[in-house]
Amino acid sequence: MRGWGRWLVAAGAVGLLHGPVDGSLAAEAFKVGVMDQQAVVERTKAGKRALDALKDFTAGRQRIISSDDEEMKALEKALKDQESGLSEAAKREKQEQFRKKFEAYQARLQEFNREIQQKQKEVGDEYMGKIKQVAADVAQKEGYAAILDKGNENTLRIVLYHSAAVDVTDLVVKEFDKRYK
Repeated sequence: MRGWGRWLVAAGAVGLLHGPVDGSLAAEAFKVGVMDQQAVVERTKAGKRALDALKDFTAGRQRIISSDDEEMKALEKALKDQESGLSEAAKREKQEQFRKKFEAYQARLQEFNREIQQKQKEVGDEYMGKIKQVAADVAQKEGYAAILDKGNENTLRIVLYHSAAVDVTDLVVKEFDKRYK
């Protein structure tokens, strides 16, 4: 059944690109554009500010984790250095203290990773909504029936080939910058 689903999607895409079989829209031009959403985020002024803010947020978290990491290494070294001179009870107590600190460190690391992922999702969702609206406006203004995301090396590549003439990324970047200074 999966094969049939793929075949139907492919047939639908071919039908969309070639128009109805009866030719009722044959005289009407069907204009399709492509764009790179990631490039829009990276090249617009507002997108660059958002990426910089995300970078700063991540760097702040990384500085805290690096500091915690150094503290853990110092604690571990101190524990090993003192181990030979401590009684069994004192060794167990120091090991327990280290274990608790290590667990707190791991919990903070996981929490920071969740915060960073959440921030990335929020920024991504916000910008994808804005890009979608700007792309729709460009499509309306320029007479495109559809604008597809061409993707890039890091994302799903939807468009395998396109002529440079149908790439509207620059138009979307310009319109985005006008709208979101």
